[in-house]
Amino acid sequence: MNPTPKVTLKLATSLDGRIATASGESRWITGEAARAQTHRLRAEHDAVLVGVETALADDPELTVRTPGFGGRQPARVVLDSRQRLSETCKLAVTARETPTFVVSIEEPQTRLTDAGVRVLQVKAAGDRPELEHALERLADAGVGSILVEGGGQVAASFLRCGLVQRIEWFRAPIMLGGEGRPAIGALALEALAQAPRFKRVAVEALGPDLWERYEKA
Repeated sequence: MNPTPKVTLKLATSLDGRIATASGESRWITGEAARAQTHRLRAEHDAVLVGVETALADDPELTVRTPGFGGRQPARVVLDSRQRLSETCKLAVTARETPTFVVSIEEPQTRLTDAGVRVLQVKAAGDRPELEHALERLADAGVGSILVEGGGQVAASFLRCGLVQRIEWFRAPIMLGGEGRPAIGALALEALAQAPRFKRVAVEALGPDLWERYEKA
């Protein structure tokens, strides 16, 4: 069995840890320098992962778009229990050019596989994919490192399972308040001792934003 991929969680938030307003507006919380660094981080990983809600709302490409970049594009991974991803979205229509995986708890749908999307059926944890099994399947597909980009429920799921080794956190000098959408969903903690812990290893200013790097404690 291949070692499971190393997982890095990327966050781009306001100072109070929000990724969007209550209405869902999120472009752009952080500035140009922080966004450029995100593309460099993508280039350093084998795959970029999002949840299906992010894929449906943003229709992202999840590619490296750094000027002059000529390296291999990371694979794209969508956690999508019921295969809600559209075969006409950007991820699907470019799946033959850049490897694209959908992690599901159901049998692969031909509308996605015919487009070139590779559907990985994994064990269920309730109504969601079991993340440990998903990482095993991705490792078997040659993925050794994953950059988790969104959204809040996906981030919380990886943290609850203790699967995050690093955090790359970009914070903009704005406040969105309690009605804003949190970067991290519910962790179901009953005591501080249960909280996932990390140690800060670097801090750097990127224009008006702050880039903080953490490793699992």
